[in-house]
Amino acid sequence: MNEHSNECIFCNIEKSRIVIENSLAILFYDSFPVTEGHSLIIPKRHIADYFSLTGDELRAVHELINLQSERLMEGDKSIKGFNIGTNAGKAAGQTVMHCHIHLIPRREGDCEDPRGGVRGVIPGKMKYSI
Repeated sequence: MNEHSNECIFCNIEKSRIVIENSLAILFYDSFPVTEGHSLIIPKRHIADYFSLTGDELRAVHELINLQSERLMEGDKSIKGFNIGTNAGKAAGQTVMHCHIHLIPRREGDCEDPRGGVRGVIPGKMKYSI
């Protein structure tokens, strides 16, 4: 279950960049963070996307997401929420073809109007009325 790709930047992440890990997943900070604390969670096994994760891998990545969100909130009281997301496939914007989940801390005022959140991946679709 530990398939590895020599060409994949995530398979070859420097050990010093790993913040936390468990038996099936690792977490490290994004090299191009959207906000301070922006983290990436990846399975140790080289697989394309979120939909290819096994049940055990899903539990492992979610364990790290929960642990990191707690750690970030304890260390930074300005964090008031999170965006959690993944890009699955080139059409969805995936550029590294190794499953990775973004954990993005959010703070009041970090953007003018955060309503719609992840809907903003398609310009003009973030806003809606109810």
